[in-house]
Amino acid sequence: MRDGTQNSVLAPGTGVEGNGPSLLLRGVRKAFADVQAMDGLDLEVARGECFGLLGPNGAGKTTTIEICEGLTAPDDGTVEVLGLNWRTGAKELRQRIGIQLQETQFPDKLTVEETLRLFRSFFRRGIPVEESIRTAQLEEKRGARVGGLSGGQKQRLAMACALVGDPELLFLDEPTTGLDPQARRHLWDVVEGLKQAGRTIILTTHYMEEAERLCDRVAIMDHGREIALGTPQQLIATVGGEDIVEFAVSSGEAGGHATGHAVVDAGPLRAIPGVQSHRVDAGLHQLSVSELHKAVPRIFAALKGQGLHLSEFRTHSASLEDVFVKLTGRNLRDE
Repeated sequence: MRDGTQNSVLAPGTGVEGNGPSLLLRGVRKAFADVQAMDGLDLEVARGECFGLLGPNGAGKTTTIEICEGLTAPDDGTVEVLGLNWRTGAKELRQRIGIQLQETQFPDKLTVEETLRLFRSFFRRGIPVEESIRTAQLEEKRGARVGGLSGGQKQRLAMACALVGDPELLFLDEPTTGLDPQARRHLWDVVEGLKQAGRTIILTTHYMEEAERLCDRVAIMDHGREIALGTPQQLIATVGGEDIVEFAVSSGEAGGHATGHAVVDAGPLRAIPGVQSHRVDAGLHQLSVSELHKAVPRIFAALKGQGLHLSEFRTHSASLEDVFVKLTGRNLRDE
């Protein structure tokens, strides 16, 4: 058994037991009044995997996470966490998982160090408080009262509390919200270290770059169901093209002040070699294309042939954000 003086949260392989999946959901359902939050959801997360769970508001991901964490009971279906279930193994599971919520309320009068010592006392085994403070980059705030911390500092403290028990399975619910770019990338490094140590991580995030960087696989949910599952690269490949072209047009003269959105005949655009798909969102046209250098001049020509002028034009490499928009019709951060 580990103690609080010899083991590191980043120590390879410590505490990771068994060969089955870390998380297994089969046919899980949960309803609140007339709202079906989970509708027969199946998920399986392998040990040592960083698994991303994405979805718009109302998709069911928060309910899914709460059921996996033992905070909410499902109406139907099977839920296994580290080979145990919450009905008979709750006491053991609480010793083996770590949870960082979107927002955690700490006693304002306690210091950072006192808060971590309190959380450390809940676990039979774990990592030293000193190491938790270093991991969260809170050395200069160890004696500061929680009530005086910034939002980002509180978020880092929440991460430290989630890690202090040296968990086998870690739930991170939007862990980098409120962090500055430097602190966000430091937390990414921490998560990478946890992955290398063989820990399992369930991550929800509104930052697509974060999901692409950290997650081995991603599930996208909507209306209580899984609508896509795969590695970030596999999901991005479903967009159909390597790049996304976005543009808006007007029917006025170039450099003029025409208002409103001109009507575009999408047929000639879809006929351009390399154009895989076309959609319009609030007047912004989005084309998924391959061979960008060949497609762009032809797009310009097709628009000019319709007497249209560009008011906006940009390109970017296809990303998880584009997958999300294609599947749900919404931008994740717009939610």
